[in-house]
Amino acid sequence: MKSLRHAVAIAVPAAIAAGAAVAFAVFSTARRVVMPSPRRNDVQIRAVDTGAQTIELARTPDTELPGRYGLFTTGTYGYVKLGAVLSVDATSVRRKLLTQIEPGARIDRDAAFSGWYYVTPSELHLPWESVLIGSPAGPCPAWFFPASASETAPTWVIQVHGRGTTRSECLRAVPVFHGMGLSTLVVSYRNDGEAPRSRGGAYALGASEWRDVDAAVGYALRHGAQRIVLMGWSMGGAIALQTAVSSGHRSSIAGVVLDSPVVDWRTVLRFQAREAGLREPLPALAMGALENSITARLSGAENAIPFDRLDMVARASELQAPMLILHSDDDGFVPADASHALAEARPDLVTMPTFGVARHTKLWNYDQDAWTSAITEWMRANGLARDTA
Repeated sequence: MKSLRHAVAIAVPAAIAAGAAVAFAVFSTARRVVMPSPRRNDVQIRAVDTGAQTIELARTPDTELPGRYGLFTTGTYGYVKLGAVLSVDATSVRRKLLTQIEPGARIDRDAAFSGWYYVTPSELHLPWESVLIGSPAGPCPAWFFPASASETAPTWVIQVHGRGTTRSECLRAVPVFHGMGLSTLVVSYRNDGEAPRSRGGAYALGASEWRDVDAAVGYALRHGAQRIVLMGWSMGGAIALQTAVSSGHRSSIAGVVLDSPVVDWRTVLRFQAREAGLREPLPALAMGALENSITARLSGAENAIPFDRLDMVARASELQAPMLILHSDDDGFVPADASHALAEARPDLVTMPTFGVARHTKLWNYDQDAWTSAITEWMRANGLARDTA
């Protein structure tokens, strides 16, 4: 009996400790899903040659991609633009600098590779103005690029950026739509660092953010738009899809363009968990915690995350507007599986050309001509572009 009590005395605290460790892991994982986080440095700068205007980076699947990209840095420059790959070896990539780096400049070693390319609207050399969209979250700043200085286009494009980024992500697409004679509104939404912060400051993965985009749709319709094309990048795709099926203005939504979109969060989170070395049942438990109103708040979410409602493959029958999905098959962050599943579920609505190599939200950077042609041809085929010739 004494030995049994001794065993129980050892086992019970151990079980409690193990349970506490699992709970901590579950809630920590869930919290990472919903809480905004600062930009993560993901590459190291090995050398900068100011004479040749080249930069050497540690080799990664992103840094060796052909095309034009950006690099968030610290020191003398906050952001530099990168051009062609000049050489690659086992550990390093040397690229052409498109931002002039002066001799004596300090560039810190840690950096973040980016597909943004443009950071400010003035870099596009197009007419634009800052506007505020009155949304349920409060006044959300937006950039408005009119079709021309003399008239208002009947079709407006509303662009929605992704998770952990800002409006600058969308600037690459503005000249494409401007060239088709369309006005573009590039919007922000709650908790993105530019729009108002909600009470808890957490993402709802599209379940709440769509209301801010819907407010932008209303703004466009009040200012002369007759038809709306939504464009969403990454999580912005999830937000655009929620807007398309939930908006009170859905009859005015004439098309949806998605770049590397989140179509089903469960697919994305399971993939990212595997990439991070997390094994089941931890990802399932974390998603379960986010679905429950009590444990969701313990995870940092303001409300339960409705994963069923965010699964647009399951809700494919509710979609009405034609859709173009641009998604690299080797995305590496948001797998293209759910995009393909949506295209298969709604072949009457969804056009999905094949892209590869480009990885996540970098299709424009990798092959600007093919990306631009896909959008232009689809817009014209659906009667959404104006003839500006």
